[in-house]
Amino acid sequence: MKAIVLLADGFEEIEAVSPADILVRSGVTVEYVAVSANLIVNASHGCNIICDRRIESIDEKEIPDAVILPGGMPGAANLAQSAAVRELVKRTYKAGKTVAAICAAPAVALSRCISLDGKKCTCYPGMSDQAATKEILWQPDEKVVVDGNIITSKGPGTAAAFGFAIAEHLLGAGSTAALKKSMQFE
Repeated sequence: MKAIVLLADGFEEIEAVSPADILVRSGVTVEYVAVSANLIVNASHGCNIICDRRIESIDEKEIPDAVILPGGMPGAANLAQSAAVRELVKRTYKAGKTVAAICAAPAVALSRCISLDGKKCTCYPGMSDQAATKEILWQPDEKVVVDGNIITSKGPGTAAAFGFAIAEHLLGAGSTAALKKSMQFE
């Protein structure tokens, strides 16, 4: 199993690192992929991440098991502006693989990559009005929402729950029970 975390300047640190860490601990290979020209991507609160590669290196036939879009502003907006991001997310989704977005990213980025019309989603409070369409079935009281192969989450405080939801979606229900216990999640 392989997951790609897409990073653009201005991403929210915990929303990129926490899900990636949980996936790695669950046995999933994770790559950080830079959307910018540099492999070092600047986060919204001063932490920088050195990515494994740039998005241009992803072959048009490459389809990961999951693509993850962290939120943060202007990170989510920078993801939405990238044609390469939109194409990778669309290709991954059409292949029936997992697409996941947290915080501002469900509304600002994911809704510009694939149609979320009629899909249940959540996002950071107040960001839903920035979605590409008004036909999304927003679930504002939910921390994490899974609708088919789309996983969305509310924000920094839900990043671990988001990571566990992605891991269970990829590896099966109950697959993270021991990890949750060892990490004091439950």
